[in-house]
Amino acid sequence: MKAIVQDRYGPAGVLRQAEVARPEPGAGEIVVRVRAAGFDPSVWHLMTGLPYMMRLMGFGLRRPKDRVRGWDAAGTVAAVGTGVTRFAPGDEVFGVGSGGTFAEYCRGAAEMFAAKPADVDFTAAAAVPTSAITALRALRDAGGLRTGGRVLVLGAGGGVGTFAVQLAKARQAEVTGVCGTDKTELVRSLGADHVVDYTERDVTAGPGRYDLVLDTAGNRPLAALRRVLAPRGTVVLVGGEGGGRWVGDLRRSLGGSVRSLFSARKVKAPYVRPRPEDVEEVRGLLESGTITPVVGRTYPLAEAAEAVRDWEKGHTRGKSVLVV
Repeated sequence: MKAIVQDRYGPAGVLRQAEVARPEPGAGEIVVRVRAAGFDPSVWHLMTGLPYMMRLMGFGLRRPKDRVRGWDAAGTVAAVGTGVTRFAPGDEVFGVGSGGTFAEYCRGAAEMFAAKPADVDFTAAAAVPTSAITALRALRDAGGLRTGGRVLVLGAGGGVGTFAVQLAKARQAEVTGVCGTDKTELVRSLGADHVVDYTERDVTAGPGRYDLVLDTAGNRPLAALRRVLAPRGTVVLVGGEGGGRWVGDLRRSLGGSVRSLFSARKVKAPYVRPRPEDVEEVRGLLESGTITPVVGRTYPLAEAAEAVRDWEKGHTRGKSVLVV
């Protein structure tokens, strides 16, 4: 089968299309004929091997442990392993694979997939899993968002940000979205009450006070984010590709967490690893229309490297999806 592989860490040019063996399902697993695969920042981290600390976490010291990239996928079940009863060949599903979704076939735990809503196409479904789950758990679990409140979303036009705006509005929050000029109308269309173009105004220099600040961009000083918090507000840090080659954004996250020990204003940097219950929950949100994926651009499988380059330039609106 065709797949996007890499044999060494590096820039987008290390990604190439190659022929690899089709995966077989193990116990409790399914193999999916991939129709679409979503791109998210973790692909960039695994491609570059940055920050270096990530390599010590089992992803491969000198070269990637797993050659095929990608986590999110939507497609049809091609085969099921022993013990799998909830799916059968031909079922349309979406979810999080065990790595290697940038391919014609991928393998994953059956519990990490859900039935694709009939009125959602494969491309849209592939844009959902990791980003929607990250937004949901960042707002609800780390940020403590319940009903109401004032929420500031930095990077509101990106993959996580577009879902965060919709999820916060579903909780009746007053949402301010920060994005670039080319994404202001998009963010407004998602329901944001206020949209700030960061090229024209620094929202952290204004008088606004927020109960929850979700930073998906990672390019503002933590002190500035804390400054716009309400007295018992929370900053939630998600993503961010800066911070140095060794530990990445970890120093910023740890520094904020330490300061939180001595203040009512909290800083949290959750590590969101999708769980089976998360996949089912976002399926319900998708089916009910609570969230609508924003697919900014699609690419054929062979152009995965180009998708990465566009993301690096900040050209992506919502999510990029590979069509297989």
